[in-house]
Amino acid sequence: MTLSQTLAEAPVKNVSETILKGVRPNIVQSIRAFRVQDLQDAAQAMGQHFLYANIANAQSKQDVLDLIGQQFMLTVAVGKNFDSLYDSMTDPVHKSGPQPGFIVVLEHIPAHAKFDKEAREQLLDIFRDTADYWGDRKIPFRCFYSFSVARAAFAAKGDHAQVAGNPPTSGIELLTENGEKMPTDKLLDISPQALRMSSPFNAGYWTTA
Repeated sequence: MTLSQTLAEAPVKNVSETILKGVRPNIVQSIRAFRVQDLQDAAQAMGQHFLYANIANAQSKQDVLDLIGQQFMLTVAVGKNFDSLYDSMTDPVHKSGPQPGFIVVLEHIPAHAKFDKEAREQLLDIFRDTADYWGDRKIPFRCFYSFSVARAAFAAKGDHAQVAGNPPTSGIELLTENGEKMPTDKLLDISPQALRMSSPFNAGYWTTA
């Protein structure tokens, strides 16, 4: 490697080390001040897998499982329970070949009656168990998450069409990962289109070359 190559790569490495400084290699924690793009850049700089799932539109436990399975591009079907999600992220992946590590983002975990606090904790427990699984094998697995819920109250049924297309920000309440109400002046476009993030991975994501 030439000196110029070393100097060119050094800033990228330093950025990733700075972002994750103080973050244990195997942990599940709130995303807080981290930006998704920065975490993705850090994963790329360290040569680790980056897994992203936006589950804001999930209305049930099955929706959550389906969306995670689809966006993570898991090679094993997630099924209908959280244990199967754990199974799909552990043994089959470990047996597919050496793994460099993982940075995982679960964004907009729903917080409503159909996916209540107990369900959210069960979901996070699965990722904590997964972090422990990879930790036992000396492989980093960092998972960052956020909670959110959007609720809109409209006087007329005719407003439903507007909600489906491009919901207005007035009358919408957004909660943080701690269940605290966010001020409405902090809201951006939270339409399904704005929340959607295309997967940067290919079908062979989970397997090594």
